[in-house]
Amino acid sequence: MVEKVNMITSATEWKVTFLTCYFRHLKLIFKQIGIEVTSENRKEIDRKIHELVNVPYPNCPAAWKAIKNRMAEDEEKFLADLDGALA
Repeated sequence: MVEKVNMITSATEWKVTFLTCYFRHLKLIFKQIGIEVTSENRKEIDRKIHELVNVPYPNCPAAWKAIKNRMAEDEEKFLADLDGALA
C-alpha cells in the first residue's frame, strides 16, 4: 500500500505525525480486545499505553520496544493489561 506523504513544515508537525508510529503493528491486537482507534481517541490511547509500559510520553521507539518485550514475556497477560488500561 502506498500512502500520500505530505511535506512536514515544522518540528511540531513532525512530532504529531509520528507520535503513534507503533500503532500500525497493534491493529490486530486492538481488534482482539475490541478497541477502535480513531483520530479522536488515538492520543489518549497512546498516553495510556506509554503509562502501561512505563515509558515517558511521547517516546514512541521506547514504547514499542517495551511492548514487544512485554508480549515476548507473556502475551496473554499483556493483552489483559492493555484491555484493562484502555477500558
